[in-house]
Amino acid sequence: MKTRVITAIVALAIFIPLILIGHLPLTIAAIALAIVAMSEILIMKKMFLTSFAAIMSYLGVAIVTVPQSWLAWLPDHFNRLTTFYLIVILILLHTVVHKGRFSFDDAGVLILGMLYIGMGFNAFIQARAVSFTTLLYGMLIVWLTDSGAYIFGRQFGKHKLAPKVSPNKTIEGSVLGTIFATVILAIYLLFFHVGYDNYYMMVLATLLLSIFGQFGDLIESALKRYYGVKDSGKILPGHGGILDRFDSMLMVMPALYLLGIV
Repeated sequence: MKTRVITAIVALAIFIPLILIGHLPLTIAAIALAIVAMSEILIMKKMFLTSFAAIMSYLGVAIVTVPQSWLAWLPDHFNRLTTFYLIVILILLHTVVHKGRFSFDDAGVLILGMLYIGMGFNAFIQARAVSFTTLLYGMLIVWLTDSGAYIFGRQFGKHKLAPKVSPNKTIEGSVLGTIFATVILAIYLLFFHVGYDNYYMMVLATLLLSIFGQFGDLIESALKRYYGVKDSGKILPGHGGILDRFDSMLMVMPALYLLGIV
């Protein structure tokens, strides 16, 4: 517990100033986090972190993560999609060059990982570009839902939510966690404008985003269970890896974009 608390304090001491400053420092941090998260998938796959496929996956996740303005130097017929597609082709070609050691299954996991992680951190950057209060809104959805689900789940939890994926989560904790986050953020939205002009639509969006965030948590739990690991990584002592800490945000931040909030 002591290690967990110390890690949390150090992480927040670094992270909070970054989200307050935003702009270039936050973008660089988001790219770094995306690459580390990608490396965690490689480790779960038991792939070398310095292999050709690994380097291509780092480049691919960075391309998806960076703001569009960072790609303005590319030729006119190149954009984020075509550049990413080129990286995908190189990874697929790698299955031919290293047949037997790098399969289509391996390629598929890396390509999916680049999109999932990259889109999540790209939306994170976009939310901060809109405003600090918008990014904080998305982060509070995750933090309040997780905290509420944990606290209320321990008090009232009786029915398992997804026992084969995450045996400690309960339906009661999930529902009450979402209600808790929605109520607190309904108050937040009275003081800070985020997204729609219609207040009640934003409260409904908050409810949906809280649910999306819990799916993000379950997806990452399913990933770890599939590969037989307890944590996605060890970069955060007592907390696991980047995927462990940002699993819900990788769903909530793109959902903010899909719902037209950012």
